[in-house]
Order: sequence, then structure tokens, then C-alpha cells
Amino acid sequence: MWSKLKSLFTIKTKFEAFLIIYALGLGSAERGVHYLQQYPGIGGWLLFAACPVAVFMAAVRILDSVERSQAD
Repeated sequence: MWSKLKSLFTIKTKFEAFLIIYALGLGSAERGVHYLQQYPGIGGWLLFAACPVAVFMAAVRILDSVERSQAD
């Protein structure tokens, strides 16, 4: 039973990875807009820039792990 539940939350293909990365990107852009509203000026822009950078780093890790699991 646990293996079936675990398989629901496992990223198996690049298509699934790109869907997750897209959702993370939308969320980070939305969070960045909130930062701009809360912190006007350079501080808000720096926090806004940090949001997509975090998604880029996560995307590389996700895609790398999917490629490695497909190669095995």
C-alpha cells in the first residue's frame, strides 16, 4: 500500500518534471510580486530576483535526477 502511495508522488518523466517546474515558477513569480508590494525599492527587487533563482536551482536538480533515473 505504501509503495502505491509513494508512486503517486514520484516524478518519472521529464514531462512531469516540467509541469512541476512550471508550477514552481508561477508560484515564485506570484511571491515575487508580493515582495515588491511589501518592500518597495531595491529590497523588493532583490527578493523578487531571489524567487526565480531558487526555482532555477530546483529545476536543475529535478531534471538531473529524472535523467539519472531514466539512464538506469
